[in-house]
Amino acid sequence: MAAVPAMVEPGLSVASSSATSVRQRPSALLVRLRAALWACASVGLFVGMWEFAWWRGWADPLLLPPPHLFLANLADQFRFFDPNGDRAGALSSGGSLGSVLGVIAWTSLRVTAGLALGFVLSLAVGVGIRYFGVFGKLTLPTITLLAPISPVAWLPVAVFMFGIGNPPAVFLVFISVFFVMVLSTLSQIDAVPASYLHVARIMGASKRQLFRHVILPAILPGLFVTLRLNLFAAWMVVLIAEAVGVGSGLGQVVMMARNTFNASLVFFTMTLIGLAGFAFDQALRWVQRRVLWWVGPSAAAGGL
Repeated sequence: MAAVPAMVEPGLSVASSSATSVRQRPSALLVRLRAALWACASVGLFVGMWEFAWWRGWADPLLLPPPHLFLANLADQFRFFDPNGDRAGALSSGGSLGSVLGVIAWTSLRVTAGLALGFVLSLAVGVGIRYFGVFGKLTLPTITLLAPISPVAWLPVAVFMFGIGNPPAVFLVFISVFFVMVLSTLSQIDAVPASYLHVARIMGASKRQLFRHVILPAILPGLFVTLRLNLFAAWMVVLIAEAVGVGSGLGQVVMMARNTFNASLVFFTMTLIGLAGFAFDQALRWVQRRVLWWVGPSAAAGGL
């Protein structure tokens, strides 16, 4: 009789510990709130150090104006943003928040188009190299030769080929991710476990089914991580293209501010670029979680 409680008590203990762990597990909302608070603390610390340097006289307000200075007169900053993206200089009638959002939208559109083209075409070329021998022998040496060339070096080529406007900016973003993504695709395909392929062939999968249901799901997580790592490089490239080969967008505003020695406009535009890049990264992470529905949240995030 005394053995019965001894047999029941461990089960109750396990159930109790499980219930305690469930209660102690933080909710998704709490996790996001903590992340947001840490992000605010990080940015606040950076801004506080900048403001302290200005207060102590270490930072020249003409060269390194703190946030409270270059954000003090937003209406004056807005005058330099043309929503149509076809002119440089201050607007005679003054700008608005809509003008700023319009310029950000033009730059974001160029980045999005270049990234989408680079991702899709690099995936197609990488698969073609691995599964079509002649195509791979003809293209892989050239891709390996062109991959080390900086995207900035392609700027004159883009202007020669496409002239002035949106195409050269989109082309440079495409170049900044295409070669890296092709090599990453090849690496990811080579890393697919052979056992996956053997099981699929034993089950009678065709070549198309093998790619669609085995290879593609196996390589997409790694490719999304590579795309995210190259996202910020794409933003750097598009800003250079806008400053030189497009004549509009956030890059053009930064170049105009530099030429007119307008430090407040430089840092205001840099703030917009940082916010836009952060929003792009968050949007790409959201797309990544939706597309990679078969993997867990940590795997979809790629450890970043």
